[in-house]
Amino acid sequence: MSEPRGWVEHPLVHLTKVRYREFFREPEAVFWVFVFPVLLAAGLGIAFRNRAPERTSIAVMAVDTSSSTLAAALQRTEGVDVSLLSDSAAGEALRTGEVVLVLVPTGATGVEYRYDDTRPESRVARLLVDDALQRAAGRRDPVRLQERLVRERGSRYIDFLVPGLLGMNLMGSGIWGVGFAIVDARKKRLLKRLIATPMSRTQYLASFVLSRLTLLVIEVGLLLGFGALVFGVPFRGSIMVLATICVVSSLSFTSLGLLVASRVQTMEGASGLMNLVMLPMWIFSGVFFAASRFPESLQPFIQALPLTAVVDALRANILRGAGWQALAPEIAIILAWMLVCFLLAVRLFRWR
Repeated sequence: MSEPRGWVEHPLVHLTKVRYREFFREPEAVFWVFVFPVLLAAGLGIAFRNRAPERTSIAVMAVDTSSSTLAAALQRTEGVDVSLLSDSAAGEALRTGEVVLVLVPTGATGVEYRYDDTRPESRVARLLVDDALQRAAGRRDPVRLQERLVRERGSRYIDFLVPGLLGMNLMGSGIWGVGFAIVDARKKRLLKRLIATPMSRTQYLASFVLSRLTLLVIEVGLLLGFGALVFGVPFRGSIMVLATICVVSSLSFTSLGLLVASRVQTMEGASGLMNLVMLPMWIFSGVFFAASRFPESLQPFIQALPLTAVVDALRANILRGAGWQALAPEIAIILAWMLVCFLLAVRLFRWR
């Protein structure tokens, strides 16, 4: 009986229990870790849901009688709303975004297009309208075309978003949840009192890691379950691979949080330092849009970020069913961050 009792009384067990109590006594922490990702997924999933193509608003400038003829011809084009406007009204509508394209008749058969070429919807409208006008004038396509519409889960924005939100949540709960708890204890001089207890620095820091691992099951299951039940987000990979990615990622971000909070004395300093660490990853790591949109010169820096590796690994596993071999580079990056950050945190950590 002595061995089980000794394990129950181990300092690491008591410290891990304290981490649970600290977490669940803070409603804000519970909200940001468990509720906020689900609400964000719901809002963005509804806003960017798949739906029928929106109608394109264009304007025909009222120059002469040919303007009415041109507008009437375009009214028969599917997906286009046509307005016949005066010179000043058409210019104002284009400037304010009410229309994406203005057509100006030039002579008997000529047309001038006015649009902002930096707006994708304007370029699409120009191609759509030009094709309709050329066909109305008698153009025939020499190539016979066929269409087959393919709609499959995995290509929607919500499918892209949920793994990114999961990675962002793993980062936020790991860094914020751990970092603030340590700095708050240091500020209240609780760490100074813990020096006199039979507890090592490694045990104290490891208690944060263990508590994060057990909360991870709720955190991951809630978000992925919500995405699958409400939006039909697919899961094509191995559960074992997903669990490994989440565990390693959580450990990596928890270690990063330990490192950030290893010497900070004030909550303001901790907040600033954590934001400094997380802000580049929020922007560059591809949570809400693909990281490949950034210039090639930034890609080595972006790919070395831990959140980039986490998000890429989650998307590859969840959406494409990637296995161990395909995910080896991302997992190696995550493990490297975990080991380096934890070793540095243990070395640099101060009780006072």
